[in-house]
Amino acid sequence: MTVYRATLADKDGAKQIIEVYNDELDIVVRDSEQAFQSYFEPDSGLWLAKVDNHVVGCVILRPLPTPGHGEVKRLYVARGYRGQGLSHKLMKALEDYAAQINYEWLYLDTKDDLEAAIKLYEQSGYERCERYNKNPQATIFMRKRLAAQHNPSKEQQNS
Repeated sequence: MTVYRATLADKDGAKQIIEVYNDELDIVVRDSEQAFQSYFEPDSGLWLAKVDNHVVGCVILRPLPTPGHGEVKRLYVARGYRGQGLSHKLMKALEDYAAQINYEWLYLDTKDDLEAAIKLYEQSGYERCERYNKNPQATIFMRKRLAAQHNPSKEQQNS
């Protein structure tokens, strides 16, 4: 199993797994093509999980309007591949990248019937917070403060 940050070359597989996610969770508000393309920008990211060269999972990072704040979206692992640690690996890859590009806080929303997801988020250090968006399907809002990353280039600029 492999988890990696997707490039535009991966967009077909990424769109397919996101569509499976949307259908399985009955997502009402779906990404526009412009929103999807933005996931490949430096301040965003789309991570894919592959098993035997098949895309079986994803997670998305996108910036929020407040500098240093990002949002976790679309964490999903296909049925038949759950329980193998892929969700943890996807979240770790996203969080490592978010810290590397100096995000201080990550936010996410979910629904109260997604108990396994809520448990994963809590185990990963996310805590409940106030509503931060207008997602009509979300009932739970969470956030996590990322540990400061050692960034030598910033230290050199400040000396």
